[in-house]
Formats: sequence, structure tokens, C-alpha cells
Amino acid sequence: MSGAFRIPVATALLPFALGTDTVHGEEPVLNGGLNAAFAAGELAGLHGIVVIHRGETLAEAFFEGADERWGEPLGNRTLDPDSLHDLRSVTKPIVGLLYGIALAEGKVPEVDQPLIAQFPEYTDLADQPGRRDILIRHALSMTMGTAWNEDLPYSDPRNSEIAMERAADRYRFVLDRPMVDAPGAAWRYNGGAVAIIGRLIADGTGMALDAYAREKLFRPLGITAFEWVKGADGVPSAASGLRLRIGDLARIGRMLNGNGRFDGRQVVPADWLERTFTPRATLGDGLRYGYLFWLAPWGQPPAWAAGFGNGGQRLTVQPAIDLTIVVFAGNYNDPDGWRLPVKLIEEHVVPAIEKRLGAQ
Repeated sequence: MSGAFRIPVATALLPFALGTDTVHGEEPVLNGGLNAAFAAGELAGLHGIVVIHRGETLAEAFFEGADERWGEPLGNRTLDPDSLHDLRSVTKPIVGLLYGIALAEGKVPEVDQPLIAQFPEYTDLADQPGRRDILIRHALSMTMGTAWNEDLPYSDPRNSEIAMERAADRYRFVLDRPMVDAPGAAWRYNGGAVAIIGRLIADGTGMALDAYAREKLFRPLGITAFEWVKGADGVPSAASGLRLRIGDLARIGRMLNGNGRFDGRQVVPADWLERTFTPRATLGDGLRYGYLFWLAPWGQPPAWAAGFGNGGQRLTVQPAIDLTIVVFAGNYNDPDGWRLPVKLIEEHVVPAIEKRLGAQ
């Protein structure tokens, strides 16, 4: 349900800073071109897009199309500012932010603690060779060294996330996968690792993941409406179950661009964001990976950070220029679903930012 399709580096957001902004009229400047492109059939599957640069909205556009709720068809609908929409795997980086908040509160273990030690009920797993070498940071960076395969369609029961959802005990299922690499040696897309992080948050805080998110992340950001879809065990899906309004996901992006601050309040610790955006793995397609965020191939700190989700969901932030891009789309389970947000960024967002730069 998450979507682990390989995503080539097809676009480079701007690796430079802009100057001050000029204020445009009420209609966001990109809306006309986006509406025309959608009408011409060039943006198939697009449900909504918001682009905000330095507090100014450059795009806020909504479209009609077939939609789903965590795999359940919803039929055709037209997105609007109040519509909840699947984030799919953009849920993952939000879970990473929640871990950082809980860590600052002293409610979850430091990331260099052994992972299996946090699950004393699985003593038999702790005795298996190599298990004690898996640290919490390996789960946060998807470098646990265990077997996991989400390259198969999410309709295939052999897909590891689907198998996890169908398991009697999702956490035992994740922790019991065969060791195939030394922890930290190789990156492997792993929704199960995020389920483990979600469990650590729930255990440490004594709150369900969605309740903790409401209190510590959403409420400080003014996010009042959300849904976190639960698996068969009644636990919110940490890998892919969050549904938000498009403007509220943009609020999270603006907070990230503000080094964790929003409306004068430090929501996510700045030092956690520094750790989150530190590359932990370099992928074969040139991208890098931090703590549940995809990172730009260049720069330290990386020029941009993003969450990618099945169907074309996208949150991209570029702190150096305070740029937030949110895309909602309905191209679920399409291996080419990544192409739509890339096209939007390359053909609409980047030219607009370059034009604004030239006007400075």
C-alpha cells in the first residue's frame, strides 16, 4: 500500500537562495498553467497541488479523478481544501518526526540502542546471530540488514508489507526476517521498519500513534482534521495510513523549512531535523536517504528533502529558499506514478522559481 517504486533523479530543485519576494494578485500565479495542462491531458491523475515560497502561495489547484482510501476505491471526486487524502508513504517521514519529538521528551530510546532489546517478549529472536547488532537508527534509515521486498505489487501477498499486514503479529514478522546484510551495510525499502518505529513511539509515550501525533505535532500546527487508517490489528499503519488535507501537509513542510518552528513555537527539535537530514545511505539512482526522508543527491545539508508516496504523493521542502511543494495524485500502484510530481516540478515549479530569481 505504501509504494516502493524506484524513483530516478529526474529533476534538480534549485540549489541556491532567492532574495525577497514580490506579492502577486489573489489568483496563484501557477494556477492558470496547471489548469490548462490538466485540461490538455498532460497531468493525468493529478488531484491537487500546493506550492508555497517564503509564505507566498504560487499554486493551489484542485482537480477531479478516481481516488482511494488505503486501497479502497472512492470513485471519482474533486479534491478541495477540506478533503482528506491518502499520503501513503509520505506517512513515513511524519513518523520519523514524531520519534524526534518523543526522543526530546525522553520517552523513547536513543537511536544507538539495540532494536531487539526494546522487545523483551521476543527473547528467541534476540538469541539469533546478528539480531543484537540492529540498532534503532538502522530502522530509521531502512538499513536493518534484513530481507524485505516491496517491489512486488501491493495486490501480491508476497509483498512484504502486505504479508506484515496479514501476519498474526506484525512486529514479530518484521523482526524475524532473515539477515541478508550486516546492519547499516545496505539500504532496502522497508515499511516494516517504520511499523517498528511507530511501536516504539506508542510504547514509550503510552499513547496510540495517532493520538500522540494529534497532541504533539498536529495541534501545534493548527491541524484539526486527519485520519490514520488502522490495520487489522487496530493499530494505525505507520508505513502508509495517514490521510491529511493538502494545506495541512503544506503546514508540515513550512515547519520543516522553519527548522522545526511554526508560529513562534518549536514543534520538532532542530537538532533532530539536523540528524534526520544527514544522509545515511546512498541509493543506486543517486538519491540519498536520511531518517525516513529522501534527500537530494548533492549538498550537506541536502538541497532538498522529500517524502514520496504510492500514486504520486509528494512532499518536498527546500529550506534554503523556504520552498514547499505538495502533490496529491491518484495513480496508485502505477510504477510510473513518480513521473507526475517530477513533471510538475520540472515544467511548472522550477521555471516559476527561476523567473522570480531573475526578477530580483
